Amino acid sequence: MQQLLSLIQRHKSGEPVGVFSVCSAHPWVIEAALRQALQRGSAVLIEATSNQVNQFGGYTGMQPHQFRDAVWQQADALGLPRDRVWLGGDHLGPNAWQDKDAEQAMALADTLIADYVAAGFRKIHLDCSMSCAGDPFPLGDEEVARRAARLCAVAEKSWQQHGGEAPVYVIGTEVPVPGGAQGELEEDEMHVTTPDAVETTLGVHRSAWMAQGLAAVWPRVIAVVVQPGVEFDNHSVERYQPERARQLTRFIESWPTLVYEAHSTDYQPPQAYRQLVRDHFAILKVGPALTFALREALFALDHIEREWLGEHQASHLCATLEQVMCERPEQWRRYYPGKPHQQHLYRQYSLSDRVRYYWPLPEVSQAVEALLENLRQNPVPLALLSQYLPEQARAINAGTLSSDPEDWVLHKISEVLTDYADACQPAAKEHVS
Repeated sequence: MQQLLSLIQRHKSGEPVGVFSVCSAHPWVIEAALRQALQRGSAVLIEATSNQVNQFGGYTGMQPHQFRDAVWQQADALGLPRDRVWLGGDHLGPNAWQDKDAEQAMALADTLIADYVAAGFRKIHLDCSMSCAGDPFPLGDEEVARRAARLCAVAEKSWQQHGGEAPVYVIGTEVPVPGGAQGELEEDEMHVTTPDAVETTLGVHRSAWMAQGLAAVWPRVIAVVVQPGVEFDNHSVERYQPERARQLTRFIESWPTLVYEAHSTDYQPPQAYRQLVRDHFAILKVGPALTFALREALFALDHIEREWLGEHQASHLCATLEQVMCERPEQWRRYYPGKPHQQHLYRQYSLSDRVRYYWPLPEVSQAVEALLENLRQNPVPLALLSQYLPEQARAINAGTLSSDPEDWVLHKISEVLTDYADACQPAAKEHVS
């Protein structure tokens, strides 16, 4: 975390540098991020959420130490030193247990935080903004801060017990829910956070830290989550408009150690990421855009396979995935409104990418492996590949990409990662070129 603190100091000194956070548990996304860090000579920040990874396994089936080990195993295999792999926890709090009363949910959150820190996660986003059973809605600022301070004290105790670098903290929450807006965006719904709201968030959290005896810890609060005016829904993207966030940008300049963390930055154009970093949104979160790119690549391979080998020999990944999603709609039903055909289109192509929850299922993973093996055994003509994956075909033709179809998928994911890395690490971009 000293490296991260140093980067924040460089940003506050006027350098247009930042860091992007890979919020995904998919091993191919993580591998693409690790490969990029190795190539660029940089570090990589990988974060897990409380829904993905917790003491009960989350939807990945992994506890914090298991997620850490899986990431480290991938880094070791690639030759990336572990000190260049930064682990963070996103939306850590009672989010996964909102159906329980506050004390039950917070007791579970205590264990969650302690386990994350014990496992070596050191960038901790404390998010207690959600109402639990019996709580008022929305939860008041003072209560949100009080609960966050309680979890910070738990994190500090866990760090002192297990050693290692001191954790750093991110406070606050963005307006939209994690993973993108639910339903469709409305123009009048997009509200950029006001400086007054940030000042209130910082004030109540600082007071709560003092009340918990955490005055010495407050300087390790490095960022506050705000809404800079970026969001996406199932099929549209709200692009960053710097003029709307100008007052927000100026406000944080008076805080010598703090930057903003921006969530839901997926699908922005490359110039928006550069401007966000310049405007002090120095920590950028990306998640669904990475698995969306993975899905695009695998769907393209499905089309290639069926055209190249014929329907009888094909693995039918897309059809398998559609069947499984219809049989198990829990992960998409409340996000995808409309008639059956509209829901079908959302299941396949929504920017919120609820497909990401289904890749680990046995039927789907088996279809993916069959697809890759078919294409390995029957090499695809460059002209056919170019029809569906033109950038990957160009890279193969240039000799910079292998003929293995799994590498084509990783390359597709890396296109998204490159936009973020170029914005956050402009010096590294110049070095590579």
